[in-house]
Amino acid sequence: MSNLTRDFFIGLSNNKLLNAGAQKWGFHLGADKVVAGITVEETIETIKVLNAQGISCTIDNLGEFVSDRSEATRAKNSIISLIEAIHESGVDAHLSLKPSQLGLDIAEDFCYKNLYQVVEKAHQYNIFVNLDMEDFSRLQASFDLFDQLLKEFDNVGTVIQSYFYRAEDDLYTHKDQRLRIVKGAYKEEPDVAFQDKEDIDANYIELIEWHLLNGKFTSIATHDHHVIEHVKEFVRANNVSLDKFEFQMLYGFREDMQLSLAKEGYNFCTYVPFGEDWYGYFMRRLAERPQNINLITKQVFNKKTNTILGVALGAFVLGRWSKKKK
Repeated sequence: MSNLTRDFFIGLSNNKLLNAGAQKWGFHLGADKVVAGITVEETIETIKVLNAQGISCTIDNLGEFVSDRSEATRAKNSIISLIEAIHESGVDAHLSLKPSQLGLDIAEDFCYKNLYQVVEKAHQYNIFVNLDMEDFSRLQASFDLFDQLLKEFDNVGTVIQSYFYRAEDDLYTHKDQRLRIVKGAYKEEPDVAFQDKEDIDANYIELIEWHLLNGKFTSIATHDHHVIEHVKEFVRANNVSLDKFEFQMLYGFREDMQLSLAKEGYNFCTYVPFGEDWYGYFMRRLAERPQNINLITKQVFNKKTNTILGVALGAFVLGRWSKKKK
């Protein structure tokens, strides 16, 4: 059943019609509970509130389905403006971005030029940039871009996805970089990725433990309290400095636990998405872990729209309706 749920939400995340409808109607359906805002200004104000609670942030200027150079260039310019806003406001925040948003699906060299300009601008202000990993079809190209950037910059890191068989090798290769370790949020084939939750979870724990002991800095991205308690015990038993890692969760998810971990003295970072293009991001979060549905249903959906299916169907119907109106 969990695999069916996962496949369902991943399928929804790739639906362009639903994405278009969600952009138009999503914030009326409660998307503001999991997306920090539409504008940079709104997002910076949200981050100030989180910073005041002892929480740092990584900001994702959301973007999906980038298929032409002008769109990728606009995304690059928006991200550079975001860097300027982080610097000018003095908030405790860094960037997370997807190479595909900057043109990876168009041309790798074009994408690299855009990435270079973003990382260079961030380097001027000592702002860290995390390259988010996507599906397997983009995986090696993304690592190639990352390795190329490392030749000139020290303010860049990336993500290791534990459901990939190659994750261990990628972790060892990049142990001297700051890494975020996640389980993985895309539907992948059995020849490249674990399919069973138990296998993914076991590999996830192994990767975290190894990097805590051998790596540079580890961002542990999870909402799973069992994993969090395991990590707490592991770092105590192995005398791992709290300066070597942080916990990460998504904006709008398990807010009480986020605040609690920060108060306990752990480094904590909230992943803060913003922008109109929130739909694909949101669906993948639900696909990652079915329990996420329970975590946010009460927070996100109003009385008229009280199930995930309701939101998906509502976005679909509204998308079809708006298309007919045109």
